[in-house]
Amino acid sequence: MIKTITVFGSSKAVETDEQYKLAYELGVLLAKNGFDVCTGGFFGIMEAVSKGAVENGGEAIGVTVNNWGLDANKYLTKEIKCSSLFERINKLIEAGEGFVILQGGTGTLLELATVWELSNKRLMDNKPIACHSSMWREINSVMNKQMKLEGRDDDIVKSFNTVGEIVEYLIQKLI
Repeated sequence: MIKTITVFGSSKAVETDEQYKLAYELGVLLAKNGFDVCTGGFFGIMEAVSKGAVENGGEAIGVTVNNWGLDANKYLTKEIKCSSLFERINKLIEAGEGFVILQGGTGTLLELATVWELSNKRLMDNKPIACHSSMWREINSVMNKQMKLEGRDDDIVKSFNTVGEIVEYLIQKLI
């Protein structure tokens, strides 16, 4: 059975950006290892992951918001339209058997915080959560110190240096 990985990241990255290239590489590696991808369906990192997956035999699900007035990226093989940001986040989480968080801003932070909290409170099944970038590594470190102080699991979110390491982790956890 093919597993779907939900990928969160910036809509602002363009093809010449390192983050776009990294997201494309992630999409390629996920598809080549039997995963489909799910993203917010628009541009930047979402487009790059979808493009990499589809060009390598994977499916790319996009969860979009109707009232934003944007067209979905052209690499999607399926689009799920939502009426609000919160409905979108719920659908993105429901679709994923695992999560990857790439470079992003407050929207990506909201998505990371949501999957982290759902895992922390055991409100969803134990699903792998993998982050890439020094920014998320720092946030992860700070939050894990707080988790230890509270007597909670401080090993929910993993940080990685390369997309290859992320894909290996997902294979280990899901296949």
